[in-house]
Amino acid sequence: MSDDHAIDRATETFVAHRNLLFTVAYEMLGSAADAEDVLQETWLRWIEVDLDQVRDQRAYLVRITTRQALNRLRTMSRRKESYVGPWLPEPLLTAPDVAEDVVLAESVSMAVMLVLETLSPTERAVFVLREVFDVGYEEIAAAVDKTPAAVRQIAHRARRHVDARRPRAVVSQSETRAALDSFLGALEGGDLQGLLDVLAPEIVYMGDGGGVKHAALRPIIGAEKVARLLLGGLGRNTIPIAFGPTMVNGSPALAFHLDGELDSIVAARVEAGRITGLYVVRNPEKLSRIASETPLTLQ
Repeated sequence: MSDDHAIDRATETFVAHRNLLFTVAYEMLGSAADAEDVLQETWLRWIEVDLDQVRDQRAYLVRITTRQALNRLRTMSRRKESYVGPWLPEPLLTAPDVAEDVVLAESVSMAVMLVLETLSPTERAVFVLREVFDVGYEEIAAAVDKTPAAVRQIAHRARRHVDARRPRAVVSQSETRAALDSFLGALEGGDLQGLLDVLAPEIVYMGDGGGVKHAALRPIIGAEKVARLLLGGLGRNTIPIAFGPTMVNGSPALAFHLDGELDSIVAARVEAGRITGLYVVRNPEKLSRIASETPLTLQ
C-alpha cells in the first residue's frame, strides 16, 4: 500500500471522528485552544500508525487523544497555580441543537466544567470517557494506563464527587433564556430590585480577566453584592456598550460588546427560574476564537 493511500485512509478516519475527539479534549481541558493543539498532536501520532493492525480505530483515536490531553492537563495545572483571579473555562460557541442532547449539553456547561476542575486529571479523563461518551472500562483502562478494576473505582469516585456538586436538575433552554432576559432587562434599566428578583440569594459570581482585563479577584457571593457590583460597573462605564444573546457551552448566554469589540461572555447557572451562578469571561485570550468561530455541533 502506498504512503499516500495510507495517509488518505488515516485522514478519512480522523475527520470522521474529529468532533468526538475535540469534545473529549475540550471536556478534559476546558480550553478550546488547547483542545485543538491536542488534536494536532493526535493527528501526528495517528498517521504513524499501521491501520491494518488497529481493530477499533475510534477507540484507538480516543486513546491517543486522552493521553495527549492528560499530558497537557498536567501542564495546565501548573499554569493555573499562577493565574490571576478565578480561572473559568474558555467559552465554546455551540449550535442550538447541542442542547437537544441533554447529557452532552450538561457536560459542557460552565457549571459542570467548573466541577470537573476539582477532579484529578485521571478522574476527569475517566469521568468524561465513561459518563459522557459511555466508553467501556477496558478501553478507558488502556487510555489512562490503569487496570479495568481500578478504572471502575475511579469512575465511581468521580461520579459521586460530580453528582454532589453539579446542578440538581437539567434546565431547559427556554428557562435559562427567560432568566437571562430578566437579568439583562434589569441591568440595562439600572433596576436593583429587578436584579435581586432574578438573582438567587446564594448566587456565586465569578469573573475571569486573566490579569489582563479588570475582574473580581475572588468569587462574590450573595445577590445584593453581585447586583451592586454589576450596576456600579455599568454606571462607571463611558464607552458604548451593546448586549446580545449567544449560545455557549450548550446553553443560552450573553455577549457584551464595548465600542464594537467583544468584551465578555456571560454564562449562567439557573435553578428554579433564578440565577445561582454567573460566569463572566473577559480574558482576551479566551475570547479571541469566539468572534470568528462557526458554532460547533460537538459529538
